[in-house]
Amino acid sequence: MHTSTTSTAALQPWTAEELVLATQGYWHNNQMPQGAIKRILTDSRHAEAGDAFLALKGERFDAHDFIAQVAEKGCQIAIVSQPVDVDICQLVVSDTRLALGALGAYRRQQNPQLKVIALTGSSGKTTTKEMLGSILSRIAPTLITRGNLNNDLGVPMMLLELRPEHQYAVMELGASHQGEIDYTSNLVQPHVAGILNIGTAHLGEFGGREGICRAKSEIYRHLAKNGTAIVPSADDFSEQIKTAVHHQKVLSFGQGGDIFASNIDLKPQETVFSLHTPQGLRTVTLPFAGEHNVDNALAAVAFALALEISLDDIVTGLEQAQGAKGRLNFIPHKHHLFIDDTYNANPTSMRAAAEVLAQQEGIRVMVIGDIGELGASAAIEHYKLGRDLVSVKGINFVVAVGEFAPATQEGARSTQYGKKMQAFLTQEQALPLLMNLVETHQTQSMSFLFKGSRFTHMEKLMAQLMEKL
Repeated sequence: MHTSTTSTAALQPWTAEELVLATQGYWHNNQMPQGAIKRILTDSRHAEAGDAFLALKGERFDAHDFIAQVAEKGCQIAIVSQPVDVDICQLVVSDTRLALGALGAYRRQQNPQLKVIALTGSSGKTTTKEMLGSILSRIAPTLITRGNLNNDLGVPMMLLELRPEHQYAVMELGASHQGEIDYTSNLVQPHVAGILNIGTAHLGEFGGREGICRAKSEIYRHLAKNGTAIVPSADDFSEQIKTAVHHQKVLSFGQGGDIFASNIDLKPQETVFSLHTPQGLRTVTLPFAGEHNVDNALAAVAFALALEISLDDIVTGLEQAQGAKGRLNFIPHKHHLFIDDTYNANPTSMRAAAEVLAQQEGIRVMVIGDIGELGASAAIEHYKLGRDLVSVKGINFVVAVGEFAPATQEGARSTQYGKKMQAFLTQEQALPLLMNLVETHQTQSMSFLFKGSRFTHMEKLMAQLMEKL
């Protein structure tokens, strides 16, 4: 699995001169560290001798307050935006957040051998990234964005992990505000850059999908002159995305694109399809369920082909790919099936997950938490979701949990299938109903799918139910 673990490999060390060169800072009182600096880090809990601690300032915290603590642990270097009264070498910079970006960009420039993919999208980023990781890391050492380190702090932190042996980097770029992807794509300097789709995630921050499209299209701004732009051909916003691309080389994926699928055979836990590419035709057995994962695979193929990876290597990598934790993981338990899709959620991925559940055996129960970051349209989006989920053929029950569960239930009741939906404000309230469902269907196997935005921690409810069975 590429996502969860922190890197244990030795990082490329820094010199005091390089830190100045990268950040344009100066050493306070000319007090300069001697010897190699093993790593730059922002978490004071892990600081030790040989590290440089970079003190970030947030709205509710200021890590300059922790510099005395890291000095006590033996850390001799701090990167600060104003000097503090602690006996430690201090590199003073104008803004530590921007300094982190500059350090990441410097490390990127020190590795000219690297071929970089940058990708963004409203859904499918993590799965596409894992598929690309599976394709590329078979060929050469590859750096892959871990977890959700995809923002203006996470991207440079990932770049700090670059080592001379890395030949490829797959960088996920997230957008939570206009200008963020412009900033991070400038740091990563991609050879291949692309958008997977324009959905409804983060609607609140952008005031609509047009705003999301504009924000994500910033990914093409820093693409290498001879680089390749990857665009979705079957997205509602395909035309708008294409207008943001000013590059010679463009590869499109999806229906009507350069790379597309036919003869799609959706099985409960895998998908078989014919892969059409400019390099030829192959049959792919993808170890992922759901038609949305065919789209993710097509995107991964487009990115890999743009790096001139052979079609045979691409297919082998796809067929050996593993899902990220909490992304449609199938867990047999007793004589039931649990599908853990709790990593995150948006309206598009919720509907895609329902289609996967509908393919499974026995009594099918979808348990959903709230979707975050929908702003003023949250209630109406949950209403539409309730209406659509109960209408999916093959789903027997939908259990909604959270603040917006009543809105979801209202949507369900606007259809003839309203009785399929139960709504609860908390997980504690929902658990007895789920146990009751199991008891009333004692003789039958059941398939449960759990999903919600990260903050809802739907995996806790899933674990509690599994324990009680």
